Amino acid sequence: MKTYNTEEIKNIVLVGNTGSGKTTLAESMLFEGKVIDRRGDVGSKNTVSDYKEIEHNNENSVFSSVLYTEYNNKKINIIDAPGLDDFVGGVISSMYAADTAVMLLNTQNGVEVGTEVQARHLAHFNKPVIIVANQLDHEKSNFEKTIETAKERISKNVTIVQYPVTTGPDFKAVIDVLLMKMYVLKENGGRDTVEIPAEEADRAAELHNELVEKCAENDEKLMEIFFDKGALTEDEMRKGITLGLLARDIFPVFCVSAKKDMGVGRLLEFISNVAPSPNQVPFAKDKEGKEIECNAGGQTSLFVFKSSNEQHIGDIAYFKVMSGKVTEGMDLTNSKTKNKERISQIFANAGKNRQKVPTMVAGDIGATVKLKATKFNQTLSADGTVFGPMIFPEPKHRAAIKPLAEGDEEKLGEALNRLHDEDPTIQVEYSKELKQIILSGQGEYHFSILKWHLDNIYKIETEFVKPRIPYRETITKPSQADYRHKKQSGGAGQFGEVHMIIEPYIEGAKPKDMFKMDGKEQKMSVRGEEEVKLSWGGKLMFYNCIVGGSIDARFLPAILKGIMEKMEEGPLTGSYARDICVYVYDGKMHPVDSNEISFKLAGRNAFSQAFKKADPKILEPIYNVEVFVPADRMGDVMSDLQGRRAIVQGMSSENGFEKITAKVPLAEMDKYQTSLSSNTGGRAYYSMTFDEYGAVPGDVQEALLKAYEAEQDDE
Repeated sequence: MKTYNTEEIKNIVLVGNTGSGKTTLAESMLFEGKVIDRRGDVGSKNTVSDYKEIEHNNENSVFSSVLYTEYNNKKINIIDAPGLDDFVGGVISSMYAADTAVMLLNTQNGVEVGTEVQARHLAHFNKPVIIVANQLDHEKSNFEKTIETAKERISKNVTIVQYPVTTGPDFKAVIDVLLMKMYVLKENGGRDTVEIPAEEADRAAELHNELVEKCAENDEKLMEIFFDKGALTEDEMRKGITLGLLARDIFPVFCVSAKKDMGVGRLLEFISNVAPSPNQVPFAKDKEGKEIECNAGGQTSLFVFKSSNEQHIGDIAYFKVMSGKVTEGMDLTNSKTKNKERISQIFANAGKNRQKVPTMVAGDIGATVKLKATKFNQTLSADGTVFGPMIFPEPKHRAAIKPLAEGDEEKLGEALNRLHDEDPTIQVEYSKELKQIILSGQGEYHFSILKWHLDNIYKIETEFVKPRIPYRETITKPSQADYRHKKQSGGAGQFGEVHMIIEPYIEGAKPKDMFKMDGKEQKMSVRGEEEVKLSWGGKLMFYNCIVGGSIDARFLPAILKGIMEKMEEGPLTGSYARDICVYVYDGKMHPVDSNEISFKLAGRNAFSQAFKKADPKILEPIYNVEVFVPADRMGDVMSDLQGRRAIVQGMSSENGFEKITAKVPLAEMDKYQTSLSSNTGGRAYYSMTFDEYGAVPGDVQEALLKAYEAEQDDE
């Protein structure tokens, strides 16, 4: 393979709902470019793209696949992205690397849910989009309806460049209104060019004029030519379409049957001639916000957008050359770890097949192996350049996971970290508080694929369990308690007595100098204070109110330590406690038997007793939840939210959806993604961010207390 210059490179990502034909189209693209000499198919499990066992089993893409084809003296890098939103990590990373999206629409079904979701991501990244109407040879194909829904759900700028003369089993001809020709398509590639039939002339002319106007809108010079001559040349139209793509003012539509390789050659011709090259799209920015020009003459920098582990090969890093050029044997620095990495080999990828190349220039996409410690989302550069990290959607699904065999914890941890490297939307956290390994991801199907890998690749038997909720405990009124710790067992004994009053902490409030407890007034003289900012949120205020030396000052840290131990394991459910003021005002000590352990235990037990008398409450995490839902499904979604103890804050319209804003307890969000999908046919989506801790209702608190008591009894 020759070394392609930046302007000879096109980077595209294939997007669309699962079943829209992305993997099949990729197969035909590679066949047209003579990268492969025989087209595989998904059913036969022999495609270049979906080549992993799990993808063969499920007959859909789980990971993105990096491919290439050569056409019209251009190198077209192709990333086949997954169609299911559960695998959005592969979609997002692919969009980062690609310059143009090729969006497939299954014309049997029109714009499907997955396509709509991906269109929102593409709008966020401001990516140019070429639309491909696929499966036009199917008897249920409906091109007109597909275009109508595309204009409604994707963009009003969907613009027909090709339309089929007929659809269904007789599909064989398309009218190309850019070139004003009719193509009679042949199975397995190729086409005959003929004049547009008379019965199609008016429609073709109308669509051609619409396209010309769209082309002229994006450039003042083209607009002047259009006003002067009333038409544009083919080259002028190509320039206008490129500008329209970059501005997302034109979403050109092409017609294919990917399975029969009909129309794919013309699509590749359009991509090679019109799709923007890497140096025509907005340049990537480094972490300081400075644009890095995509220029082969600049300093070398690579961005690793995908990591994978292949049997018999090991770790593979997929990169885009952001600037300069990379050659075999080059040493670059990992901008995160500051370690040197040698690029021992460079590969152009066609799925699991790799072709060794000596050099790649700015804008190209390739892979390398045997890097020491460089993973996805990291930069390798010659001059210290660091590109801003890829940002992935927040998790929508949580579960706890545990190994079934004792001693597999470490092995499981290593496997989960590897899976995170391949799919960054899998987040892994060992929660010391909950005593669970908490997984966060995009849905139940996402987790079932993860479990398949653990079972079959890593040979670790596991089970998912419901994740515990990080509750908090606090108090709602002042209370008093004292506790004497006394232990004598020959020799030096243990003795410590602590008297304390506790009250709720209120931000900005000053310490009190008087409490009335059980009808008696207790005067406080604050001689010292310590503010403890708790790592789990909230505060503990510790006031020294000792008068007359009843407790030596050297024992106060031990009392605080005992209180903190109980704060870390609250008296009600073992959850963290927060927002409490403690006044230690009296006690006793022994000249021989008093020591730090005695006062730690006395402080701990006095605090526990006072806590239970202070009308304690369990707090639960409350999240701000935003749900975007089609108007006709509002009722079902609202009913479901109300059943989850949601407090609706407001409703509005946004991006063609109704937006519901609500506060919902985390405990009620279990499997919400599944429920929302079921209620809306998959069209709704949501996001959630932590807001605050709020008191649980009385019936919920009672249930939590009983559950904790039962758990303690079992232990």
